[in-house]
Amino acid sequence: MAYDDKRVAFLVGPEGIEQAELVEPWRAVTDAGARATLISKDSGTVRAYNHLTPADEFPVDLTLDAASADDFDALVLPGGVANGDQVRTFPRAVALVKAFADAGKPIAVICHGGWVLIEAGVVDGRTLTSWPSLQTDYRNAGATWVDEENVVDAGPFTLVSSRKPDDLPAFNRELLNVLR
Repeated sequence: MAYDDKRVAFLVGPEGIEQAELVEPWRAVTDAGARATLISKDSGTVRAYNHLTPADEFPVDLTLDAASADDFDALVLPGGVANGDQVRTFPRAVALVKAFADAGKPIAVICHGGWVLIEAGVVDGRTLTSWPSLQTDYRNAGATWVDEENVVDAGPFTLVSSRKPDDLPAFNRELLNVLR
C-alpha cells in the first residue's frame, strides 16, 4: 500500500536520541512513501547516540514553535535516555503530544521516548511497553505496563509501543499498519 499522502512527525530533543530508534522507523515510513519531518526545540541539527556513544547528527526540519498536530497523520517518539528526559521538559513538546492524542492521531513510542506521554497526561488507562526502567513511571501515571516486544492499544488514539532497538522490526511493522 502506498503512503504517499501520509505525513509523520518525529519529535526529538537536541541530543541523546537512540540512533537506530530514529533512523529505522524513519526509513520504514519514507520507504513506504510517507513524508517524515524531524521536529525539535531549536533549528540546526540534533545529535543521535548509539547507546552512550555519540553518533550522527540530523538536520531539524521544523521547530516546536512552528509544529502543529494538524499538519501530520502520526507522531513517532524515538528513545534514548537523554532524549526522552529532555523532550518531557519542553512545554511545547508536551502540548504537541497532547494535541496528537486529543485529535485521535496515532502515536508510536519506543524505549525512553514515552516520558513525554506521561507528562502530557495521555497514558491513564492505556496498555503499553517501554524500556523496563520506565514501568513504575507508567504505572504511577495510570497505565498498564507489560514486558512485550510490541503493544498496540487502540484507545482514544492508537498507541504503538516497543521496548528497545531489538524490537524495531515489530515496531516498524505496526507503525506502518496504523498509518493505513
